[in-house]
Amino acid sequence: MKKITLMGMALLLTAVGYAQPKWDSTYRPGIYELKKNQFETFKTSKKDIIFLGNSITDYFEWNEYFDNEYIRNRGIAGDVTFGVLERLDPIIQGQPKKVFILIGINDISRNVPATVVIGNIQKMADRIQAGSPKTKIYIHTLLPVNNSFTPRAHFNKDEQIALVNEGIRKMGKDNKVTIIDFHNKFLDAEGKLEASLTYDGLHLNMKGYERWGKILKDGNYLK
Repeated sequence: MKKITLMGMALLLTAVGYAQPKWDSTYRPGIYELKKNQFETFKTSKKDIIFLGNSITDYFEWNEYFDNEYIRNRGIAGDVTFGVLERLDPIIQGQPKKVFILIGINDISRNVPATVVIGNIQKMADRIQAGSPKTKIYIHTLLPVNNSFTPRAHFNKDEQIALVNEGIRKMGKDNKVTIIDFHNKFLDAEGKLEASLTYDGLHLNMKGYERWGKILKDGNYLK
């Protein structure tokens, strides 16, 4: 067996480093601090139903759609799992009735490995369970995307989306959380986000939100 010289090892590690996409856990969207600070000043109630996530959560008026004054939108456009973990404490301190989580697609677009995304979502569930044990936790699988629209960094990463969703589904078997596995309910015949449900291949339009709302209503998740 040939020995690997120090120079050879260095070249090998360099090659591996270049082969692995770089990612940054410190990234936060420009609006992050403003929204985070706003959320920290808002009143809380043990009757609260929190919708926690990124722009896909942020861009919908959940309380008006469901006609429920206790629904709180805690989505931040562009947010990632690291950002949610950073702003999770005020939510836990409020001891909400329920928390609905949909997060991870922006991590994938920024090359965060699926294992890290899954681990961060697991940390969210663990921290909520530890700090607010009466809170019911609902975790959504990630929505599909549709790359027939104007190119985005989120497209052509279906394998990573599938890996994260597989990890989320396993959480439902190993933890006291409810998985809302709605990924397949937004797919077209080609395995993409149905074009009629989106305006850009990533975000939902009103028809898409109505489908999401129907899934929540049909499952009695808001009771």
